[in-house]
Amino acid sequence: MKYSLILINKSKDNYIAKGFVEYESRLKHYARFETIVLELPKKQKFASVDMQKNEEGKLLLQSIGNQDFLVLLDNKGKSFSSEQFANQIQKWQVSGVSNVIFVIGGPFGFSQDVYARANLQLSLSRMTLTHQMVRLFFLEQLYRAHTIIKGEKYHH
Repeated sequence: MKYSLILINKSKDNYIAKGFVEYESRLKHYARFETIVLELPKKQKFASVDMQKNEEGKLLLQSIGNQDFLVLLDNKGKSFSSEQFANQIQKWQVSGVSNVIFVIGGPFGFSQDVYARANLQLSLSRMTLTHQMVRLFFLEQLYRAHTIIKGEKYHH
């Protein structure tokens, strides 16, 4: 199975970028993984919230294929424990899902078109997290899920 993580704009925080690179290299021992960064024009910051979400949505939908399994990281999504997330990944593997695309959107969430296309909405926490921190937390959890599947002791 291949994983892609789509991000809106690059990380501005060096400590997050450093941690991200660490877990990205660890994860590559278990699965194919790529990061896709969609850069929005700087003038977009001054557009209305709906316009920002719609422009992000257009870019996102152009970046995915019809057969891709799309997972939105969204605070209104379904919550999993680490073990449940590992079980979900195993279910995808068994069911023949070949490409899972996770998306961390911009600060205002996703457009209605993106929500309509999504196969799953996943919440990392009911607490509000910065989109920058979510990048690192999610990647660590994806790595953790694979160590759980393999029965390795990282999880404990």
